[in-house]
Amino acid sequence: MQTNLMGILAGMGPRSTAPFIDLVVNECQRQYGAQYDIDFPPMLIYSLPTPFYLDRPLDHCAMEATIGAGLQHLERSGAALIAMPCNTAHIYYAQLARSIQIPLLNMIDLALQQVPSSTKRIALLATQPTVEAKLYQPAINRMQFELVAQTDWQAQANRLIHAIKTGQNLAQTHRLWHDLLTAYAAAGVDTVLIGCTDITPLTAAYQGPLTLLDATQCLAAALVAHWRQM
Repeated sequence: MQTNLMGILAGMGPRSTAPFIDLVVNECQRQYGAQYDIDFPPMLIYSLPTPFYLDRPLDHCAMEATIGAGLQHLERSGAALIAMPCNTAHIYYAQLARSIQIPLLNMIDLALQQVPSSTKRIALLATQPTVEAKLYQPAINRMQFELVAQTDWQAQANRLIHAIKTGQNLAQTHRLWHDLLTAYAAAGVDTVLIGCTDITPLTAAYQGPLTLLDATQCLAAALVAHWRQM
């Protein structure tokens, strides 16, 4: 088993860290049949608190500086490559990638590569800053999928993400999740691109008509694949 150290800059938000590690472990089992403890990668996980608030505009300078310092910490600590499971953090991807000398996987590109060719109408479920930064929309349009958005969907998404982050009543969280997916389906959406790591744990039990494409899952799969090739 190779010993290159896998770096993960997580904690954005804090509840998304553990689910991402679970995805990585699952991918090791799926991709190469990892079974015993020794079969899994050495991982350096930095759960990094960032100045992100759902109820106020992003301080881009503070966010970029905080995330950049986290990446550099992982590099100094011996990481051979880094995954950054946070869509919003990719607003600064180009600058961040230049700030370190090791590979930084691009979660946005990896997710877009996995949009099913059968997709006709797609909705983006993400934080307000991710949506406003247009991290996904130009590529979706270039791929000639119809990007569907309705005025109240983002407000619903914001309430869902807030409920997850604050640990509100689980039944309420699932109700918000169900209502949003129902709204997508009613509008003729066939694929939902999940562009928020906090939402990942909700996707596992979904059995409805929509195709859920989770960027977090795409990143976990790519991280294991890249690590195996090092």
